[in-house]
Amino acid sequence: MQLDMTQGRPMPIILKFFLPIFIGNMFQQFYNMVDSIIVGRYVGTKAFAAVGSTGTIMFLILGFATGLTTGFTVLTSQRFGAKDEEGIRRSVANAIILTVIVSVVMTAISLVSMKALLGLMNTPEDIFGYAYDYIIIITGGTGAVCFYNLFSSLLRAVGNSRAPLFFLVLSAILNIFLDLLLIIGFDMGVKGAAIATIASQVISAILSIIYIAVRVKMLVPKRNEWRLTSSYVRKQLGVGLPMAVQFAITASGTMIMQSAINRFGSNAIAGFNASSKIGNLLTQAFPSLGQSMATYTGQNYGKGDIDRVNQGSHVALKISIIASLAGAGLALVLLRPAIPLFLGSNVRMSSILPWAKPYTYLSIIFYMPLGILFIYRDMMQGLGYGFLPMMGGVLELGSRLVTAVLSIHFSSYLLAVAGDPAAWIVTGLFDAIAYRYVIGDVRKNLTR
Repeated sequence: MQLDMTQGRPMPIILKFFLPIFIGNMFQQFYNMVDSIIVGRYVGTKAFAAVGSTGTIMFLILGFATGLTTGFTVLTSQRFGAKDEEGIRRSVANAIILTVIVSVVMTAISLVSMKALLGLMNTPEDIFGYAYDYIIIITGGTGAVCFYNLFSSLLRAVGNSRAPLFFLVLSAILNIFLDLLLIIGFDMGVKGAAIATIASQVISAILSIIYIAVRVKMLVPKRNEWRLTSSYVRKQLGVGLPMAVQFAITASGTMIMQSAINRFGSNAIAGFNASSKIGNLLTQAFPSLGQSMATYTGQNYGKGDIDRVNQGSHVALKISIIASLAGAGLALVLLRPAIPLFLGSNVRMSSILPWAKPYTYLSIIFYMPLGILFIYRDMMQGLGYGFLPMMGGVLELGSRLVTAVLSIHFSSYLLAVAGDPAAWIVTGLFDAIAYRYVIGDVRKNLTR
């Protein structure tokens, strides 16, 4: 099931790799939505708002760890493109050891700092307890998320996007079953939702390990390769750290944006969370395309074929335009009928819809720059360049900070939810320009 992306027409190759990732990411969003729907309908609106308000903290902590582990596997895709089997195994061994270290450190930091983070985000008192109960369990399972992401990324690095899809679908089904069991059957509330999420990740990570050990021998290091190799560590941290920092910077921006939204009360939080979850579902083509292009770029860079890298970027842009138009249309159609799914049929739409509409109407205008952001950022990372994508994250942070400050100053909810669209257009433009510079630099280095 490995796919060599250095040969054949780029369009069918990219689509073949992209589709399983897209379906998998859709399932992930779907079971996240089901998680929220079950909490909203069976625990209450305040619990739904509380779980939603922790999303940016989850993105900060788990995103940082995930950025590191994903960055560790870029070297694996480059070694695969270069047909260097020993290099593949050594990169895997390094990645696993580094992930153990990351998991321990991140879990400890998360558990110690959680109450302070919730306070900094202006989490309303009426949902603070729910939010803390949920997020403390989620961050306690950071290791499970790290290793599931690592093994999925390793499989994708060698062109296998189908096995991660299978494990993700299995995880989604298991998560929904555990949600129903723990929240409805055992009345565990938001704690049950968190336990269900982590338990499903643990099982998926274990199954990924078994699959790799049995079916993908090239990713299994030999006994003498289980040690940190300094040159590999430098390369993996050189990509992984900027990716992690970029995730953290982006998450910090969304935390600032969420903090501004939190000032408008629990109905505003619930309305924004419902609309943003719908938006996240309808924009999954973009991160899926970014993941695909990172692997495609890494393999072709390993081979030294930069012309083919550029051909792939043109294909990705065409797919992104189609996805932008389709997502915008669906968002307009689905917003109103989807809200009762989260909050129950008895919800007063007049108290939620005015808070849900502004984010949806404003964000769909900027779906195209969001697609550009993911394509060029992930392609630069696939080429082994981490600093410029990280600077794109700084621009995202700056954009959301400006809109949040203005929102607080003018008491404007519209400015609060404008943080995402502002970040997308500014960073999308920056990444497009930065990619041109990176390609020129890569060509220059390869011809030396």
